Amino acid sequence: RPMGRSPLSIVGSPEYFWEQGRCDTLEDLHRHTLIGFTAPETLNLWHVGEGVQIRPALRASSGEAVRQLCLRGNGLAYLSRFMVAEDLRQGRLVEVLSEQLIRPNPRELVNAVYYRNTTLSARIQVFLDFFGARWQSL
Repeated sequence: RPMGRSPLSIVGSPEYFWEQGRCDTLEDLHRHTLIGFTAPETLNLWHVGEGVQIRPALRASSGEAVRQLCLRGNGLAYLSRFMVAEDLRQGRLVEVLSEQLIRPNPRELVNAVYYRNTTLSARIQVFLDFFGARWQSL
């Protein structure tokens, strides 16, 4: 069931930028340490400019691990807004190159996945309705 979209952001910690300098252009991106995913490789296609297939210096198998590496000042990451919204609000992460991101892109789509061949319990239906209504506010 489609729930909504979660824009992706290129983010880094203030400490990382203090040590390595800002990333204000696509050319700057290539001199920074990039954090990506072990698999699938399509997760390392950043939808910025014409699209950049990155070669991550650090890789992790989960978005949360990538986020933690980024929070600890290890480099820049390309993560969904739902994962980093609070970090951005609290100043733990800073977004860069937001004007150059391609919007929308296929990775922004968020779906709830569940078995349709069984009766959906009331609590699951309530959760999906609640979550779906609030998804757009992220």
